[in-house]
Amino acid sequence: MTDQEKSQNQVSDVETPEEVQAKLQPEQHDRFKETTEKIWGSTKHVWSTATFKANQYKKLVQKKIDQSALHKKIHAAHADLGKLIDDLREAGAKNILNLSEVREILTRIDELKAEAVAIEEEVEQIRAEEPPQEHAGEEPQEEEKTQ
Repeated sequence: MTDQEKSQNQVSDVETPEEVQAKLQPEQHDRFKETTEKIWGSTKHVWSTATFKANQYKKLVQKKIDQSALHKKIHAAHADLGKLIDDLREAGAKNILNLSEVREILTRIDELKAEAVAIEEEVEQIRAEEPPQEHAGEEPQEEEKTQ
């Protein structure tokens, strides 16, 4: 046999998916189909869990950045308040806490603190979120059993 004939025989020896399916018995075909569906289902579940966790992490990071910026504003307002009180005390002002400038800064600090509490609650809600369950009727996956 020549090399060309050998390569033609080798090419004809390769089976197409249709030929493989035709050779499989109906029972084997059903088992093959079931196994493929299970693998696909597991793949979809892992993918959705991974994307959910990535999204959750992204939200948490953004909230932590917002929270950090808010704490910087609170510290700046505290510094402003301290400086204003010291300046007013040196100027001999009486009833410093009743002055409008001091009350404005205290109001701003209260608003910033309320905002910080709201962000902390959002962070807790994000942490408490669970990934969507796609396999409600099936057994838990091996990965879920170990957690």
